[in-house]
Amino acid sequence: LVLATEGGEGGGLIEINRSLVIQLVNFLLLLLVLSRFLYRPLLATLEGRSAAIKQQLAEAQAAREEAQRQLAELEGRLRDAQAEAQAVRERAVREAAALRERLTAEARQEATRLVEAAQVEIAHATRQARTELRGEIGALAIEVAEHLIRKSLRGEDHQRLVREAMARIGAA
Repeated sequence: LVLATEGGEGGGLIEINRSLVIQLVNFLLLLLVLSRFLYRPLLATLEGRSAAIKQQLAEAQAAREEAQRQLAELEGRLRDAQAEAQAVRERAVREAAALRERLTAEARQEATRLVEAAQVEIAHATRQARTELRGEIGALAIEVAEHLIRKSLRGEDHQRLVREAMARIGAA
């Protein structure tokens, strides 16, 4: 504290008197009361709020990290599902192509079998028709020859032919 000047006159900066001491004591008491009842509780409240905000920030960060982890997991699942869908699609295309090839081959085999069966049946029918036709032609030729022979043969020629035929039958 700066005291009054040497002369004791009121020319100094601060004069120490009773009222100044009372004001100083009052000020210190006010600081003590404010510190005890206002500053400390306010500081405790601010520290609690600061801790709560830090905790909320930590929880928000943890929630964000969890959300990112879940997003990455879901993206992985989506990629897996897309890959699986692509594999199923490709397998279905391959199976459809194989089925088409197999059915085409079976249809060709069946067509070949039907053509061969038809050719065999046609050949059989042709042989049978030729056999029947030969038989009918032979019978018709015999009938025509018999008719012509009857008209042109005389009695003794007829008997000679019968004897020759009998001789051939007997020799056979």
